[in-house]
Amino acid sequence: MSATVSFSLPSPRGPRTVTVSYARVGAGEPLLLLHGIGHHRQAWDPVVHILAAERDVIAVDLPGFGESPPLPEGLTHDLGTVVPVLGALCEALEIDRPHVAGNSLGGLLALELGREKLVRSVTAFSPAGFWTQAERRYAFGVLLAMRHTARRMPVPAVERLSRTAAGRAVLTGTIYARPGRRSPEAVVAETLALVNAPGFDDTLRAGTSVQFTDDLPGIPVTVAWGTQDRLLLRRQGVRAKQMIPRSRLVRLPGCGHCPMSDDPALVARVILDGSR
Repeated sequence: MSATVSFSLPSPRGPRTVTVSYARVGAGEPLLLLHGIGHHRQAWDPVVHILAAERDVIAVDLPGFGESPPLPEGLTHDLGTVVPVLGALCEALEIDRPHVAGNSLGGLLALELGREKLVRSVTAFSPAGFWTQAERRYAFGVLLAMRHTARRMPVPAVERLSRTAAGRAVLTGTIYARPGRRSPEAVVAETLALVNAPGFDDTLRAGTSVQFTDDLPGIPVTVAWGTQDRLLLRRQGVRAKQMIPRSRLVRLPGCGHCPMSDDPALVARVILDGSR
């Protein structure tokens, strides 16, 4: 069930109130789930019920995405702000150093939380930040094209396309290897989430200078990459392993950029193994 929490965060212009939407289910050690740019927390729905059997699962709408409003004036949608926001969120929810799993932007944020020693373990699925500049420009171009196309499509057209496997492939085939597994309702909802995300442009703009360059000593790290990732190519996973040599690099056969619905059982197993 959806809930919101508000808390104060310092800014150069004085304290600002941040509100974050989330869903929480299950019992056990806490596990934070973070989605990618233009997505929403429902991207994790295919695996939440599996994870909730062993974890207290908190799926978050990042600021400016899903049901979370954008950051207030004086706060920017960059790593230097969003990471403290997530730390403050954990404090507000009385969560002490959760495990964290993230996809794409969420994977990068998960690694940054690990670097700040704010979490117990990190599982990153196709995390951003291990690209060359050419690969980054390609990925950003694809994301902008997806958003531009989605914004030009009337909602009835999106709903009509979502009713067939071929239509769902048109709408989401860039990020899923098996888009036919998404329900029509989920495809419509995530298309509208991409269209309506007020944090998209600022987040993408902040990403132009992002390059992950540090090891995470003392934190268990798993990096997982889909073999069919068409957005952040899987060779970036090799760079992640070289950058974080003690990390576990996992190959996800037949999975795309967002593997949670491509193979829910595998994704859940990778997260649980990495957080044990």
